[in-house]
Amino acid sequence: MSVLSLINLHKSFGSTHALAGVSFEVARGEIVALLGPSGCGKSTLLTLIAGLDAPDAGEILWEGQALAGTPPHQRGFGLMFQDYMLFPHMNVGQNVAFGLKFIPQNSHEMQRVGELLELVGMKGYERRDVSTLSGGEQQRVALARSLAPNPRLLMLDEPLGALDRTLRERLLVELREILRRVGQTAIYVTHDQEEAFALADRVVIMNAGQVEQIGSPQALYRHPASPFVAQFLGFGNLLVGEVHRVGAGWMLSTAVGEFSAPAGSLSAHREGAVMVLLRPDGVRLAEAGEAFQVAGIVQEVSFRGSVQRLGVRVNEVLLRFDFAGQVPLPEEGAPVRLAVPPEAVQAFI
Repeated sequence: MSVLSLINLHKSFGSTHALAGVSFEVARGEIVALLGPSGCGKSTLLTLIAGLDAPDAGEILWEGQALAGTPPHQRGFGLMFQDYMLFPHMNVGQNVAFGLKFIPQNSHEMQRVGELLELVGMKGYERRDVSTLSGGEQQRVALARSLAPNPRLLMLDEPLGALDRTLRERLLVELREILRRVGQTAIYVTHDQEEAFALADRVVIMNAGQVEQIGSPQALYRHPASPFVAQFLGFGNLLVGEVHRVGAGWMLSTAVGEFSAPAGSLSAHREGAVMVLLRPDGVRLAEAGEAFQVAGIVQEVSFRGSVQRLGVRVNEVLLRFDFAGQVPLPEEGAPVRLAVPPEAVQAFI
């Protein structure tokens, strides 16, 4: 059941349209990531939900009730930023307890602080000076403080952005486990695809103040809805193509060859210009005597950990494909033939 509903939100700053008709819903206990490049409207959207600013048009509903006119401190929402904003004159326990100042004081306050610190893996740190903590530890304290008043909705604006990659990846897993454990409804803002995919139940991809696509990480990765989404998710190999009918099927003609259109890939069966994506993870080396669809010269071979990336130049177009780390690949300058199954091809009409 949806608890937060955003309906056709618009927001402009002078001549700049920060949001242009944003609509989606968030279910109770769901973690939704807002993903997109800088300036796409992610943080503006958070400020509207939090009540720090008002939309020019549209509605924000919580459990069906409009929030227009409800001040931030009465919305019951929590915010956590990249800058943890811990109070240097307070110890760890006092920083966490600060979040409790927005609810009535009671004899269980310090017990609640201990429970929260245990939740984030910092049991026994109550009296530690925050200046002695590492970046990761400060992030945990900030999270405990954000969870202290039991917010109806927790909004996190790039909270891991200041951490190094190794620590960020570890805390990302822990953050998801913590939010899951308490059943916290959350919106997580990031420009990092890996963060969004690892944390969220659903991802909202934004571009220029609008929603490009909403779906589970798996759905977005397997079926990007537009060239922008494909490019933002790191898929290169976008080509201009033409759709034409061949018998009962459809073919896609591009500068690097012709490809069978997979069933259902052309939502509107018509001839004409399209953008064609050759998925970098969907091809394989053609075997001897096997029909192939891409033939070219290897331009580059690079090791990427779990995969090797092969750059192939075909008719002056450089395509890049990924192969499992142990697959033997031809050397730079060698000819190569690649089999491209229909499921590795997607057309955007």
